[in-house]
Amino acid sequence: MAAQSINHVVLVGNLCSDPELRSLPSGTQVCRLRLGVNTRRKNSHSGEWEDKPNYFDVTVWGAQGENAARFLEKGRPVGVQGRLEWREWETTEGGKRQAVDVVAENVQFLGSAPSNGNH
Repeated sequence: MAAQSINHVVLVGNLCSDPELRSLPSGTQVCRLRLGVNTRRKNSHSGEWEDKPNYFDVTVWGAQGENAARFLEKGRPVGVQGRLEWREWETTEGGKRQAVDVVAENVQFLGSAPSNGNH
């Protein structure tokens, strides 16, 4: 019997930049988020705990992506549940590139919305 694969990720962090919403030629909306998540670890030299930042590109499709672009902004805490997706492309100079992105299935707005009146 073949082993089952599991591709599931849960992240909680802060947005590093404002969401970027675009529309595909098909009319489908897609939103890109940049999420910063800290990992705590002990410095082997000083013995002090320190935060190491990790950054993730998140893709949010459809109406959920539209809502993310409308209500979220840089610095806002969010929770993301989804899956990892590997992609590969070739640069205009002919170099090969690859990346792993998070494709969101659920985006949870955490904390309160900013009170600056933008949304």
